[in-house]
Amino acid sequence: MGDDSEWMKLPIDQKCEHKVWKARLNGYEEALKLFQRIEDEKSQEWGKYLGLIKKFVTDSNAVAQLKGLEAALAFIENAHVAGNEFGSKIVTLKPVVKVLPKQFESREKAVREEAKLLAVEIYRWIRDALRPSLQNINSVQLKELEEEWVKLPSSPPKQTRFLRSQQDLRAKFEQQQAQGAAESDDVAETVAAVDPYELLEAVEILSKMPKDFYEKIEAKKWQERKEALEAVEALAKNPKLENGDYGDLVRALKKVVGKDANVMLVSMAAKCLAGLAAGLRKKFGTYSGQVVPTILEKFKEKKPQVVQALQEAIDAIFLTTTLQNLSEDILGVMDNKNPSIKQQASLFLARSFRHCTQATLPKSILKPLCAALIKQVNDSAPEVRDAAFEALGTAMKVVGEKAVNPFLADLDKLKLDKIKECADKVELPGGKKGAGGGSGGGGSVADKKSAAKAPPPAEAPLKSSAPSKKTQSAGTSKVCTEPFTYMKLNKKAAESKEGTENELSAEMCEELAANVLPASCLQQLDSANWKERLASMEEFQRAVETMDKGEMPCQALVRMLAKKPGWKETNFQVMQMKLRIVALIAQRGTFSKTSANVVLDGLVDKVGDIKCGGNAKEGLTAIGEACSLPWTAEQVVSMAFAQKNPKNQAETLNWLANAMKEFGFAGVNVKGFINNVKTALGATNPAVRTAAITLLGVMYLYMGAPLRMFFEDEKPALLAQIDAEFEKMQGQSPPPPVRFTKKAASEEEGDEEEQEEDAGGQDIMDLLPRTDISDKITSDLVSKIGDKNWKIRKEGLDETAAIISEAKFITANIGELPLTLKGRLSDSNKILVQQTLTILQQLAAAMGPGLKQHVKPLGIPIITVLGDSKSNVRMAAMTTLQAWVEQTGMKEWLEGEDLAEELKKENPFLRQEVLGWLAEKLPTLRTVPGDLMLCVPQLYACLEDRNGDVRKKAQDALPTFMMHLGYDKMAKATGKLKPASKDQVVALLEKARAIMPAKPAAPAKTGGGKGSAEQTSEDLNDSKPEVKKVRGGVAAKKGAAGKKPPAKGIRDEEDKSGPIFTLIPNAKEQRIKEEKQLKILKWNFITPRDEYVEQLKTQMSTCFAKWLQDELFHFDFQRHVKAIGVMIERLESESEATIGCLDLILKWFTLRFFDTNTTVLMKVLEYLKLLFAMLNRENYHLTEYEATSFVPYLILKVGESKDVVRKDVRAILTMLCKVYPASKVFPFLMDGTKSKNSKQRAECLEELGCLIEGYGMNVCQPTPAKSLKEIAVHIGDRDTSVRNAALNTVVAVYNVCGDQVYKLIGNLSEKDMSMLEERIKRSAKKTPAAPAKQSTTERSQREHPTNPNATFLRKPAQEDPNKLNQARQNTQHSESSHPSIPKEFQLDLDMIEMDQSRVCELPDLVQHKLDELLEPIMIPEPKMHSVSPHFDDLHNSTASTINFVISQVASGDINTSIQALAQIDEVLRQEDKAEVMSGHIDQFLIATFMQLRLIYSTHMADDRLDKKDIIKLYSCIIGNMLSLFAMESLAREASMGVLKDLMHGLITLMLDSRVEDIEDGQQVIRSVNLLVIRVLEKSDQTNMIIALLVLLQDSLVATAGPPMFSELIMKCLWRMIRFLPDTINNINLDRILLEVHNFMKVFPKEKLKQLKSDVPHRTLKTLLHTLCKLTGAKILDHLSMIDNRNESELEAHLRRVVKHSGNLSGLKSDRGNEKSGLRMDRMSKAKVSDILSEIFKKIGSKENTKEGLTELYEYKQKYSDADLEPFLKNTSQFFQSYVERGLRMIESEREGKTRIQTSAGTTDSFLSSNNEELKPAVYYERLKILRQRQGLENTSRQRPAISSLLSSKPSVASSTDMLHSKLSQLKESREMYQQEHNAHSHSPTHTHTRSASPAANLDDLKKRLERIKSNRQ
Repeated sequence: MGDDSEWMKLPIDQKCEHKVWKARLNGYEEALKLFQRIEDEKSQEWGKYLGLIKKFVTDSNAVAQLKGLEAALAFIENAHVAGNEFGSKIVTLKPVVKVLPKQFESREKAVREEAKLLAVEIYRWIRDALRPSLQNINSVQLKELEEEWVKLPSSPPKQTRFLRSQQDLRAKFEQQQAQGAAESDDVAETVAAVDPYELLEAVEILSKMPKDFYEKIEAKKWQERKEALEAVEALAKNPKLENGDYGDLVRALKKVVGKDANVMLVSMAAKCLAGLAAGLRKKFGTYSGQVVPTILEKFKEKKPQVVQALQEAIDAIFLTTTLQNLSEDILGVMDNKNPSIKQQASLFLARSFRHCTQATLPKSILKPLCAALIKQVNDSAPEVRDAAFEALGTAMKVVGEKAVNPFLADLDKLKLDKIKECADKVELPGGKKGAGGGSGGGGSVADKKSAAKAPPPAEAPLKSSAPSKKTQSAGTSKVCTEPFTYMKLNKKAAESKEGTENELSAEMCEELAANVLPASCLQQLDSANWKERLASMEEFQRAVETMDKGEMPCQALVRMLAKKPGWKETNFQVMQMKLRIVALIAQRGTFSKTSANVVLDGLVDKVGDIKCGGNAKEGLTAIGEACSLPWTAEQVVSMAFAQKNPKNQAETLNWLANAMKEFGFAGVNVKGFINNVKTALGATNPAVRTAAITLLGVMYLYMGAPLRMFFEDEKPALLAQIDAEFEKMQGQSPPPPVRFTKKAASEEEGDEEEQEEDAGGQDIMDLLPRTDISDKITSDLVSKIGDKNWKIRKEGLDETAAIISEAKFITANIGELPLTLKGRLSDSNKILVQQTLTILQQLAAAMGPGLKQHVKPLGIPIITVLGDSKSNVRMAAMTTLQAWVEQTGMKEWLEGEDLAEELKKENPFLRQEVLGWLAEKLPTLRTVPGDLMLCVPQLYACLEDRNGDVRKKAQDALPTFMMHLGYDKMAKATGKLKPASKDQVVALLEKARAIMPAKPAAPAKTGGGKGSAEQTSEDLNDSKPEVKKVRGGVAAKKGAAGKKPPAKGIRDEEDKSGPIFTLIPNAKEQRIKEEKQLKILKWNFITPRDEYVEQLKTQMSTCFAKWLQDELFHFDFQRHVKAIGVMIERLESESEATIGCLDLILKWFTLRFFDTNTTVLMKVLEYLKLLFAMLNRENYHLTEYEATSFVPYLILKVGESKDVVRKDVRAILTMLCKVYPASKVFPFLMDGTKSKNSKQRAECLEELGCLIEGYGMNVCQPTPAKSLKEIAVHIGDRDTSVRNAALNTVVAVYNVCGDQVYKLIGNLSEKDMSMLEERIKRSAKKTPAAPAKQSTTERSQREHPTNPNATFLRKPAQEDPNKLNQARQNTQHSESSHPSIPKEFQLDLDMIEMDQSRVCELPDLVQHKLDELLEPIMIPEPKMHSVSPHFDDLHNSTASTINFVISQVASGDINTSIQALAQIDEVLRQEDKAEVMSGHIDQFLIATFMQLRLIYSTHMADDRLDKKDIIKLYSCIIGNMLSLFAMESLAREASMGVLKDLMHGLITLMLDSRVEDIEDGQQVIRSVNLLVIRVLEKSDQTNMIIALLVLLQDSLVATAGPPMFSELIMKCLWRMIRFLPDTINNINLDRILLEVHNFMKVFPKEKLKQLKSDVPHRTLKTLLHTLCKLTGAKILDHLSMIDNRNESELEAHLRRVVKHSGNLSGLKSDRGNEKSGLRMDRMSKAKVSDILSEIFKKIGSKENTKEGLTELYEYKQKYSDADLEPFLKNTSQFFQSYVERGLRMIESEREGKTRIQTSAGTTDSFLSSNNEELKPAVYYERLKILRQRQGLENTSRQRPAISSLLSSKPSVASSTDMLHSKLSQLKESREMYQQEHNAHSHSPTHTHTRSASPAANLDDLKKRLERIKSNRQ
């Protein structure tokens, strides 16, 4: 029994599988208990036993098997369902029915009996649907079954057992049984008829067709053709066919039907088509459009057998498609001359209508069909008339009398009765009740009940087609009990649709007029005296004003007005009155078109009259209201152009343009107008042409882009004018109508609404004249496209493209083109596939909505192409698909199995593209066809696809499917999945349920709501992005009438008065925190998925007003526009709350960037411009969180195709840099350059160029080299604009950093490099030119002072080489890290350079109270060791004020700059206050030379500026500079780079001939001369010499500059050389020699001598000679900063000079040197060698290092020319630098002081800043930390490593490099720190200094220090 204890421990499921039977028995017993215990039928426990139950019942041990059966029963009862008690809906019958026939053949009688019982039970549920499956069983068995079936009761069976999920149904059922309502409708509804088709297996027939079928069908002998057709007919009899490509077969059969002369074969082919249609069902829909026109044409055959076969075929085909798809073909034959064709078409319609419902037969389809049938009702052939009556009767039965009556208004009573009689006879299939019986009562009670049950879309028609008011309106017309004959005469006429009436005779008119007008009035009408005529008119007017509408005989009155002199009236006063009366009659009376015709000619004749034109236009407008604008306009325009008066023509067009805005565009006959407008465009009179273009602009508002296609043949100049007018209208929405057509008094209101609706629903595309190109699609063209040779195929496609483009707009009839093009979509040549896709896009644009009927044959194959392996082909297919959907809507694509079939293909590309497309489109639809359910199994398969992208796309699509199908349906569909798959899918469904998007709300109904069917059919077209609809104006009229909706609107307005944003403290911070912790989704997507939208909704709900949030997430884009309008209004008043919600606002705007509606986009951009302007004013800086969730999506729109959008986005990017660092915007733009959109790449590159020009190289992140390499790649781009932009950007870099650009961009191809070099050369030539392209920009900015940035644009560089003048007007700097400058004053001044667009214009400068700030601050004297790193914070307020004022100096506005200079001058003139400028000198000088550049390049070139203002500005600048450079302590703070640029600016000014020509200009030049001398004298001499050397080098390299420039630089250098004897002790020789070395590298001696002038060579020699003379041989010790000094030309030169210099004066040790030199000669070389060897040994040993160094120092002092080279050459670099450092340290100790390096002129400022000796160190440390944070290397300007000390070579930086970071003012103190560090450190590694100059004059420094201290006190 030991074994028992082992299995006893096992889990139940393992026991059930154990090899020991006892273990299994025990397992079954425990499983039984478990199954009875589990309550949840979906518990995971059941899953464990699913595979074991089979073993339970087949156990080999009888005892165990018995228990197993018991457990299995418990399992089935509790977990799964089975058995007949559940009904046929729960038990899937298809697999049962499939195997049932085989059971009847079983040898076992018991099996056969059971099969019989099962067949009887199945028949009880599905009735005749079972018959087809059992047709082939034994006839005896079938007979027995028939007998059993007859015995079954006729009532449908009831479900007796229910699933747990059906408990509600069960309760309902039991309740009804209790009430005795067993026969209730609701329960009956639960049993749906089973379609036998669904139980059948599909048969594949294409492979079974005879191999020679296509040859035989073309054979000449009819017998061979018959054989071929017989074979197909037999195959087509299969009741269900497998899907496949039947295109060729259908084409062959169609050809037989259409062209075969043998009528028997025609019948056979028709039967084959019927069989295919019945067997394929919806899958045949693809081919229906090809076949139906041929069948309809063939109805001309009279033979009954042919007609019958054709009828069967067309009826079967109808069931595979929709009436909408066939309506155009049917309408095409309704006018056919052959009565048989007309008769059969009508009969086909009658049969088709029977299969329709109100939903599938909307007004939009019914209206044109009824119009055609009404014509046939009056046909001469009786059979045609009868067929038409039958069709109309059937339509009336299906949709109801009310829906059809409006279309039958012109029929007489007899014919109407005939139609009603036909309607009563019609019996709809399946006993369906029509929407309206023939009784005329508008539908029975039963009808209303069924309508109430219909789903919401079907309810709409009942609402919209409200009960007819015919009885009521008829009553009103009878109220006027015949006071005048006029009413009797015209009563019938007034009721007619056309609004015409019978013409009255002159006598009748006079009689009617006499009844209503005073006698005197009539007598004086034609008086010769104008005053009497005027008096008559006045009486006439009074009478009309007091007349009742019902009494007014309009026609009689207007005929009286037309009596002689009529419209030839010569007195303008009389004429004005006459025209006024016409308008009054039209407004107040029942004015018919007949009356209008009497007066229109006269009105048109006066429309151009200066005095009477206004009244004439009023009259025309009044007639438009009475008789409809479309009719009036057509008459008026044709009359105007029949005349030759251009004034009348122009004014008529102007009136029409205005009238269209007032009335709306509904019903306007575009075709008629286009011709007239074309005539006007060709007129010689410019006023006529202008009026025509204005009219086109208005029409463009309603029609959009298609309008332009009518004018593509016009001359280019005219086309450009038209385009300009269209451009103006871009983004505008048409105004709501304010005028409406009045209907005749007796006309029913309901009709009017319906008419308006029809107009409202009319698509603009339907108005366009279309060409039928079917005759051009010849068989030759078709065979070309299908040719074996690809070149011929291409030719065919080219021809097709030409045909379509020539036709512009085409009808839906395109012959055999669909099937032909379908073949090319699977072409092996990918180029042809892409060409075909392009043709299909062309087809979509040309065909418009008619494309719907081609969705199945040609649209679905486009989806197949989405599976192509090449991404460019897939992309083209997706573009084509979107173009098609834009025209067709989604309904046609989702109907049928086609989409599901596509998803079945296990192609990962196809699946991910299709699912992505569905996920995008489904959320925009309000309803979808039920066939979408067919895609669900494929969707589930995709959720488990091997490809990760497919799985991801399927998960994204899941919620969008669920929003339409519902969770329950989708969960039920998982029942067919494997258990493991099911669990996974159910989990995903739960997840999707949580993020399921809401269905879009139905759009607000205009004009009393659309008909339901129309709405349903249009629901699926909601995905159309921008198809403009012509709207009637009923809604506005209703509002005016004061009904309920407006009142509700007022209530809403009241709710909206509160704040729109709620400011919640720390809410934004909380959102940032949640995103960081990944509690919410990070705002990062390619296209916004629903979960992002839902998340944003949730976040907004707390801080946005509820009504605003509803508007923002509304389905209708107009509501978005309205909401943004409110946000604009409240921007200022709620600025604080706006900033509090800024992240959410920006996120919502990113969603709008994915909309395709231009109106919304333009409104969005308008708001963003205002928003960023406000943020800038509030000194707000965007957080990283806000920027990353907004900027990338803004950059997407910079690639928008519309120019106006791109301009606005660029303007916003400009403003963005004021509230977010440019260096952080840079990486976003770099990402933008990787886009597939070439426009986006080009614009991003342009923007990068502007950033670099405005902010220098520091803006390039992560590093300039990396960024530049990526930018340079685009020089080789395929797109020209991208190439140009990349070249311009690299040129911008070249302008900043010169030839260094070639290193940064890395390796380029030879072609790209040559392009770049050429562009750089060109830019160098263009630069001096002063651009004057600003007038338009400036003008536009003056026009919009409220929003300066709204029109601020920058042009591409190729248009304007000097891009800086359009660079950013940014008052902040690009980074945000400097500790001592508050954010509002951080700025980079370079970007203001050449600012000419006045964007920074500040109307009133803030006058800061400088006096208070400048009072001395008492600062305790700090001790060296305890200097606080934040010591400089004390100066914050002063520093920030100075920063602000300095920023104004560089302003583009002259007055702003002058005011700032005046404030600084006030400070500089007072010695006690001037020192606050310390630390700001570089910054001030940069702002100054930028202003100089701006004046030079912009102001001087601007003729509009007063030159006196410029002279005044120059005077202020020079005055300031003179004051500054009078103070040596401040002047010495100017760094080398700044001095270089300043000198450049001043010398350029001296050479500017334009200044000399101005009054007082000479005085300016003289002042500059004086200033230059002062700058040379007072600046730090080292920096000045270096600056001049660098300038000289640049001027000699750049040959383009003026020759005088380099001469003036050299003059300055000579002056500096003159100062050298006095300044030699204060200059840093090392730095100067390094710069000379660099100069000589660029210009070696030989090259210098080749220059035209020898002055540069002489200047350099003089400088070096003077330095040698003053320092002697010691000058050779100052070459430490030069790399490879042995190779340096400079060293060789210096050695020569030293050697040949006989008298080296200027050194104290001259004599000592001479003596040591003599001694050296006497000393033997051996002895020298021994001494030095001994010294170097000591240095090499650890113990005696210091001693050795001391001895070496003393030895060098004695023998200055001793050669140490032999002893050092074999040592390491480290040892050499160690020795050199040691010697310098000893020298500094001996002399008792350190050499002061005055490189940046900081000596004075260093000592004059209250002993802040550690300040540079503090800044330096901060700089290091900041550089690390930003990922920059800490090497560029740091103290060099020991190993590189001997070869360090600092690069020369210009101010533009130095000051492009926020740490600009630290630069000089940092340099000083590098060289002064050893003053605070005695470690050997810190003792190296680059300076080896003689000691500074300490006394002088002390004196200065005392002077500064006394100033402070």
